[in-house]
Amino acid sequence: MNYFGNLTDRMNNFREELLNAKPMVCVERAKYTTESYREHADKPMVLRRALCLENILKNMSIFIEDETLIVGNQASSNRSAPIFPEYAMDWVIDELDEFEKRDGDIFYITEESKEYLRKIAPFWEHKTLKDRGLAGMPTQSKIFYDLGIIRAEGNITSGDAHIAVNYETVLKFGLINYKERTEKKLKELDLTDYRNLNKSYFYRAILIVLDAVVAFAKRYADLALELSEKESNASRRAELLEISRILNKVPYYPAETFQEAVQSMWIIHLVLQIESNGHSLSYGRMDQYLNSFYEKDLEIGKITEEGVTEILTNLWLKTFTINKIRSWSHTRFSAGSPLYQNVTVGGQTVDKKDAVNPLTYLILKSVAQTKLPQPNLTVRYHKGLSDDFMKECIEVVRLGFGMPAFNSDEVIIPSFIEKGVDEKDAYNYSAIGCVEVAVPGKWGYRCTGMSFLNFPKSLLIALNNGVDIQSGTKLCEGIGHFKDMTTFDEVMKAWDKIIREFTRQSVIMDSCADLAIEELTADVLCSALTDDCIERGLNLKEGGAVYDFISDVQGGIANLGDSLAAIKKCVFEDESITPAQLWDTLINNFEGEEGKKIQDILINDAPKYGNDDDYIDLLLKDAYDIYIDEMKKYKNTRYGRGPIGGCYYAGTSSISANVPQGAGTIATPDGRKAGEPLAEGCSPSHAMDKNGPTAVFKSVSKLPTHDITGGVLLNQKVTPQMLSKESDREKLISLIRTFFNRLEGFHVQYNVVSRDTLLDAQKHPEDYRDLIVRVAGYSAFFNVLSKQTQDDIIERTEQVL
Repeated sequence: MNYFGNLTDRMNNFREELLNAKPMVCVERAKYTTESYREHADKPMVLRRALCLENILKNMSIFIEDETLIVGNQASSNRSAPIFPEYAMDWVIDELDEFEKRDGDIFYITEESKEYLRKIAPFWEHKTLKDRGLAGMPTQSKIFYDLGIIRAEGNITSGDAHIAVNYETVLKFGLINYKERTEKKLKELDLTDYRNLNKSYFYRAILIVLDAVVAFAKRYADLALELSEKESNASRRAELLEISRILNKVPYYPAETFQEAVQSMWIIHLVLQIESNGHSLSYGRMDQYLNSFYEKDLEIGKITEEGVTEILTNLWLKTFTINKIRSWSHTRFSAGSPLYQNVTVGGQTVDKKDAVNPLTYLILKSVAQTKLPQPNLTVRYHKGLSDDFMKECIEVVRLGFGMPAFNSDEVIIPSFIEKGVDEKDAYNYSAIGCVEVAVPGKWGYRCTGMSFLNFPKSLLIALNNGVDIQSGTKLCEGIGHFKDMTTFDEVMKAWDKIIREFTRQSVIMDSCADLAIEELTADVLCSALTDDCIERGLNLKEGGAVYDFISDVQGGIANLGDSLAAIKKCVFEDESITPAQLWDTLINNFEGEEGKKIQDILINDAPKYGNDDDYIDLLLKDAYDIYIDEMKKYKNTRYGRGPIGGCYYAGTSSISANVPQGAGTIATPDGRKAGEPLAEGCSPSHAMDKNGPTAVFKSVSKLPTHDITGGVLLNQKVTPQMLSKESDREKLISLIRTFFNRLEGFHVQYNVVSRDTLLDAQKHPEDYRDLIVRVAGYSAFFNVLSKQTQDDIIERTEQVL
């Protein structure tokens, strides 16, 4: 038995079934979507979307697993991934025969399903989100997309998501409240004002979707009743009858018991996944809005701590049933098929008190027992967090599946308030997906994760007078070639000019994607459950949310800093390398004796980020500040349409993008060879952080963390032996407290696994079916990752406390 105890027998059996489930491609959603789009082609798009969701929920396969207390399925079988044809179909058809042959994230598909998808593909030609997004890109911006310098594929092949809806209000008032509010707003509209016609379509769409969700729940209620009549086991019969009773009540009416609340929340969460091809649909601050149900049931003897733990583990198992298939190029940016379904616990209440409650501990316990990549568990840290709770968190960390991650109230709350977020809302933030943060139920889409900008590649183009090296394409005017530069100031001027232009292009591409999504793929349910969409009569893409801040993702932060430091130190100060020598060596990928000699100088003679060296750390900050200064100039497509904000901030939540971005980048001045992965998040480059974890924390803290509100992602790796002693665990707690209390750290998470274990898992994957690693801001089974991503994780520095 582990520290937190084991799963109940039936939840353990359920877990085994899910781990053994074959990830299939499910075509049901594609079928019912195509049917509905054909039938309702004449209707306004928002109504078309609502009727589409209604058709899916009415006709898709449903089932109730033998072990479960919480019901609802996303696809025709657990762990199967639906196809969302309205977002993109070209890659689906192109890759049908490759799904099973992938190096990682393998999916299986029947020949019958392939035939069906090929049959419906012509209907979707020139009608998908991807088609519209690419067609809307200006020619110059499209060049950046095609060359992979600014990556935006996820924005135009998937929905937005990266959001947590207002679960607290749903549980307290039920969907009936949303329906009544919508009916009232619709009745009040003056339709002689043409602007109100679009609002009327939106309100009618909400009513369709709310009724469809209730009918979907009723289907499960009827199925549970039917199964109960055939069930010979009296205990299971009673459970099925209770499931039927609950689903005849929620989510339409308010929840009153803990099981009702969890079931209501799950049905909503599930339908949001079915509605949109987005990911990072998160649960928000679950310990805050569910604890009252737990304590009430406990007080009247309706439930026990063990019973609540089982329901929670059941919810996590259901959460793990959801799956998503991406194109191979997009998959490489999101290795491990992550859904980033985040649960946030801890932190502070809106009146600034410690928010840890009895359910907080049970959520930790249940996630530890289940030990799966989903949900993504985040602990909100603040100075008043007790040592007792911190010890419980570290016990979960010790289990070695990369959870929980820690986000700091000490940086995030002030950062939000500085940007105009109401103080009470700022104190109610949650993690959304990886490390990105937002106010649940009040924030629009994509608080991070718009387009991905490759910083090291941008630097190389700056040094090449604005020309992309691999393709020879002139992207913009530079200030000259590196070979002709005589001072480091010229290098920084070149970076300044190029990064400002690339930032401008990324905003253009973001807007193209946003306009396409607004036009074609409104998420009606998600909008209805986010304040103040109903009040304004606007969906989320039209400006319905209270707040709407977004960020792009900047990749290769450490490589940028290390490269600039190497150029400054080795070329212009020590003069041990000439500009021409360095450039030619980069083009030749450090080949030959001379190349190896220069690589050694770059690696060994220049300061490296992650060692608490102001030389490099402040240089990186200066370079990053240029990007941030430029990004602050721009607005998103919702600016001035209702939400507070409507602007950008920085973010480093690079997921697994560092691997494919590195694959497309030639050798860099930090000594990295062509094709090798970039550093992920804001973490130091592999093996470059020589001075221990405290030095890493101090380097990271010098970044402009208040401006990187999209997430300052820091991965750290320690061996299990490093946390085997209580004294070492106490050291880790002290280290985390110092990082957040004194150094203004934003985030940290831990991989607790040895290099030897990972190497052995590569050789003998059959012996490591349950091995989970932290990839970036999320965890994944090691075996499902591509070898290149596995190698990247293996090479991370092992810290010593």
